[in-house]
Amino acid sequence: MIPEFRQTYNAAFTPQRFQELIDSVDQELPGQLDFRVAETPVFIPSVLRDKLLQAGEDIIDVLVAPNFKERTEAAVPPAQRVPHEDAHTQFLAIDFAVCRDAQGELEPQLIELQGFPSLYVFQDYLAHTFRKFFPVPDSVTHLFGGLSSADYLAALRELIVGDENPENVVLLELFPDKQKTRIDFALTKRELGVEAVCITDVRKDGRQLYYEKDGRRIDIKRIYNRLIFDELLRYPDLPLEFRLTDEDVDVTWVGHPNWFFRISKYTLPLLHSPFVPSSHYLHELTAYPTDLENYVLKPLFSFAGAGVKLHVTPAELDAIEDKHNYLLQRKVAYEPVVRADDGELVKCEIRLLYNWPENAPRPVLLTNLARLSRGAMIGVDFNKNKDWVGGTVGLFAQ
Repeated sequence: MIPEFRQTYNAAFTPQRFQELIDSVDQELPGQLDFRVAETPVFIPSVLRDKLLQAGEDIIDVLVAPNFKERTEAAVPPAQRVPHEDAHTQFLAIDFAVCRDAQGELEPQLIELQGFPSLYVFQDYLAHTFRKFFPVPDSVTHLFGGLSSADYLAALRELIVGDENPENVVLLELFPDKQKTRIDFALTKRELGVEAVCITDVRKDGRQLYYEKDGRRIDIKRIYNRLIFDELLRYPDLPLEFRLTDEDVDVTWVGHPNWFFRISKYTLPLLHSPFVPSSHYLHELTAYPTDLENYVLKPLFSFAGAGVKLHVTPAELDAIEDKHNYLLQRKVAYEPVVRADDGELVKCEIRLLYNWPENAPRPVLLTNLARLSRGAMIGVDFNKNKDWVGGTVGLFAQ
């Protein structure tokens, strides 16, 4: 999207050089990279950057309102409500499609948002890795607010580890060594000293949680939560001493599980901005939009695009019994903007990644994640056997 940077990058690109990049990651972090990295970063010009920043602020205005918790009480399923919820989320991820407005200018349009951590440490690592192998000018950066990578990691450390010994902080997951995002877990361990621990390995001694490593008992003081209920529900017979909903435990949540529900697709109908397509709770509609072909149906409580339907009919909507679990969102038209080495243009999505320290009035924008697609949607299933697709990082004009 910054033409001169794209031309320089593509001129230097070869599949062999990119394979060297991937091989270097595998040598440094053997067996950890389990998702497709796209062949290029995304060069984001200042005009689009400023619109993305404004779009994020428009959304945050709703999240910081005094009545936000009241408006999202119904988002948290009663059987999955975790006690000791804090005043606000500590992590925020906002996904935007890169589109084109009526005047032909690039603009962001909101796709989804999450009150949940993303690949925070991996994104910093990936940006530096691209710079090692390909020409990337110093005038673009993956970080915001003038942060250096050292500043960025320090901010993550302060939020996640706090004043605790890192070994008393765990990244909680289910089967972390099998997760596709495990490369981020490995880097979190390397940079922050925080161990990824499976919930099946968490033990209870009265109100104290602990895990064992190398024959030692290690008390858990803080939980950096990367576990979602969707995955737990797939294994109803797991032997667990600790359940997320336990009341009687002495632990501090970093990324309280309730915020996964509160800041989610459930939030979309509450948002109003030029950068937010209209969204409606299905059960609140007295009539369907007359241009239903321009809407997508989304389950409120699903993960990674599961259950999304791009084409729906009134009859299909009528047949849904649990309408309160769905929303209709106006489709957005992704504008292919990233030129691949074969000359074709590729669709792009940008995820802004924030943290929200306890006493900060608003979330703080730190970094980003980008995804490229040649398919109908952004996602692995729509991009099989394609190149110049997958996860990457946005490099923003300063």
